Amino acid sequence: MLSKIEAEVLRCAEVGKVYSLDELSQLARMNRDAVMKAVFLLQEKGYVETSEVKKIRYYLTEEGRRYLKEGFPEEKLLGLLSQVDRIDELKSILGEEFQIAVGWLKRKNVLEVEGGKIKLKSKPEIVEREALERIERGEEIEENLIGLLEKRKLIERREEKSLLVKFIKKADFELKEAISDLTPELIISGGWKGKQFAKYDIKIPSAEIYGGKSHPYERIIRECRKIFLEMGFREIKGNYVQLSFWNFDALFQPQDHPARDMQDTFYLDRYEEIDYENVKNVKETHENGWITGSTGWKGVWDLKKAQQLVLRTHTTAITIKYLAMNPEPPQKAFCIDRVYRRESIDATHLPEFDQLEGVVLDKNVGFKHLLGLLKAFFSKMGFEDVRFRPGYFPYTEPSVEPEVYVEGLGWVELGGAGVFRKEVTEPLGIKGKVLAWGLGIGRLAMLRVGLKDLRKLYLPDINWLRSLPVARK
Repeated sequence: MLSKIEAEVLRCAEVGKVYSLDELSQLARMNRDAVMKAVFLLQEKGYVETSEVKKIRYYLTEEGRRYLKEGFPEEKLLGLLSQVDRIDELKSILGEEFQIAVGWLKRKNVLEVEGGKIKLKSKPEIVEREALERIERGEEIEENLIGLLEKRKLIERREEKSLLVKFIKKADFELKEAISDLTPELIISGGWKGKQFAKYDIKIPSAEIYGGKSHPYERIIRECRKIFLEMGFREIKGNYVQLSFWNFDALFQPQDHPARDMQDTFYLDRYEEIDYENVKNVKETHENGWITGSTGWKGVWDLKKAQQLVLRTHTTAITIKYLAMNPEPPQKAFCIDRVYRRESIDATHLPEFDQLEGVVLDKNVGFKHLLGLLKAFFSKMGFEDVRFRPGYFPYTEPSVEPEVYVEGLGWVELGGAGVFRKEVTEPLGIKGKVLAWGLGIGRLAMLRVGLKDLRKLYLPDINWLRSLPVARK
């Protein structure tokens, strides 16, 4: 039993003759893909033989196309020599193409360079132009020209494969069209009656179909965002480039802290005025504690350092600025965004990554509320076992590092959290206690997806992406 496309291909072909797929497509008046399918089906049934032919073809590179359109450098130089012959003037006109033009014309022995001037001994023929035009038309050119054009990187070779089909026998029975698709029109019209149906081998595995889906990292970011929005938080955003004041000083981080070093932070060679009324309070807090009861850092606070721009090293720069502009409780805000640090790239570190930062400002909140909030978040993310280990950060006290238990890995630390020190809140006029946390979403995503290398989250590995489930079980 032959399908419709098989029958059409057999009807138009002669036994013993060899055809290309394009020739069969024209004869059978079918598209190339349908013809290829019919050929392979006919080959299984012994009607045709196929063979693969490899052929080298040449195509113009981007530079080759530009030379054809705008002219070869040596053509431009030859055109200028009738008006200008001084090397310095020609260089200023042609730029980097001057050396290319002189080099190739010297190879053809048609130029003389003397006393800062160029003289033309004879007018050369630019055979490369005609060769490129012939290649563009699909014509063949001589081997010596191919070598010349490849040397100049004006053409590139590609190996192309084509399928040839030889018909070895005709059908020894009357060709009848078999119905391959039973459409509603055939059923309604009754056109299927008395017809034969194509047979299908249900044992042949079908091609796997991959539906569209979001990147797993993007799904996890959306999930984090959804959880905090459902918990009544407001999402905030801010600029990638921040004043050192908001990135460091407003957080009571001393100006000689190791985290501020050039090897840890991306600094910009630019300074901006700090448009904020409480800068003096921050300065005095750093130097002597101001009225916070602290002793400060006992050093001279440099306004110039605070005015330097940096690529933010954490999104706390966004949340602290938000609280400074909205100091009255209650406030609940979070930020999910990119941060930058001078990290060496390895399986667990990248110079840019995403961070989830959050703050709660209220009068009657404390450390236990912070732990409860984080435990609720991790539980919603699918981590049942959560614990907190004491930690240290310059701007929170007490401070903790939340950890989750992962089978096969043990306890894994996912960020830092704590209650803002009064040296942070009081100089900025923030009224109440502030619970704060910062979590690395990349590490969180690694645990959820089951990766050991953070870099894989950013690789365009289509096979890996296809293998991942659409959503978390």
